[in-house]
Amino acid sequence: MNNRRRQQLLQAVTPLLADGEQVEAASLAKVGSVSVKRRVLTTALVGALTAGTVIATVQPRPMYWVLTDQRLMFFDARTTTGRPGGLLMSLPLALTSAAPVRKALLGLGLQTVLTVQGQEQGLKLTFPPAYKAAGRDLAARIGAAA
Repeated sequence: MNNRRRQQLLQAVTPLLADGEQVEAASLAKVGSVSVKRRVLTTALVGALTAGTVIATVQPRPMYWVLTDQRLMFFDARTTTGRPGGLLMSLPLALTSAAPVRKALLGLGLQTVLTVQGQEQGLKLTFPPAYKAAGRDLAARIGAAA
């Protein structure tokens, strides 16, 4: 992430920090997953409606993430200006663990799954090639469940 975008993200985070809470890392990831069924249906529907002139794909939502010494926060990255949007979710670090990173589709990116105690389903994070190092760093800082 470039310095200007990082500064904008830190400005969005600062008012939300508790007393003494420190930012440790920040970057971008695609959060969630899209089923094969939904991908196929979307592609087929758009192809049919446009007589094959347009191809559409469905991807997980891009979000900026900020890791503090107390929690992991996610901010909207789908704004028209590219600036970080509002806070979408906040996960307490004490209840969160990360699976070891693995290669994403075609080996270009990385993936990990966050597990939050008390939740049945994990949260899949995909790090595009430019953010692979940040993905490794996040997974290492959160670590596996004890």
